[in-house]
This record gives sequence, C-alpha cells and structure tokens, in this order.
Amino acid sequence: MVQIIALVKPFRAGAVLAALEGLEILGGTVREAMGYNRQKNRLHRYLGSEYNSSFLPKIEFTLFVMDDDLPAAIRAIVGNGRTGRMGDGKIMIMPCLDEHVSW
Repeated sequence: MVQIIALVKPFRAGAVLAALEGLEILGGTVREAMGYNRQKNRLHRYLGSEYNSSFLPKIEFTLFVMDDDLPAAIRAIVGNGRTGRMGDGKIMIMPCLDEHVSW
C-alpha cells in the first residue's frame, strides 16, 4: 500500500477527482491548501492596487492505494491535473506498511 499526496490547481481538481473515481482508492481526503515555491514574491494588480502572491491556492489530495493501482492513479492525476504552466503542483508517494493502517 502507498500514500499519494498530490497538489493541483483548484480549477483542475474536479477533473482529477472525476478521473480517480474509476480507480480503486482505499481511502483519502481532499482539502484546500496554500502553495509556496518558485512563484513567490510576484506582485500582481487587482482593482488598481498591487498585492503579493507568495502563497497560491492549491487543492491537496491524500490517497491510499494498493501498489498495483499506483501507476493508474499517477496517470489519472498527471493527465488531468497538468496544465503545462508553472505551479502545476507536486506528487509525493510514500510507502505505507499494511500493519500500521486500520480501516
């Protein structure tokens, strides 16, 4: 079993969630998060005033899948979450020992 943590742009979250519905997900959560990386300290204008966008909104998926389903889950997240622009997000995969997880 593995844990997948995926961060995607908010407007892509619906497509990622729809793609994951066809897979066998053992459990998971979806929540709002704030991203901070290469986009930091960019000044933007809104209604004539400047604001700093150090933290950008993201949607975080935390999923638990079996090892056999991992490639399909990664394909679903990348295929539906990627826009090709900076700030698409990250995917982290961590092994999970079955004896430490209870359902």
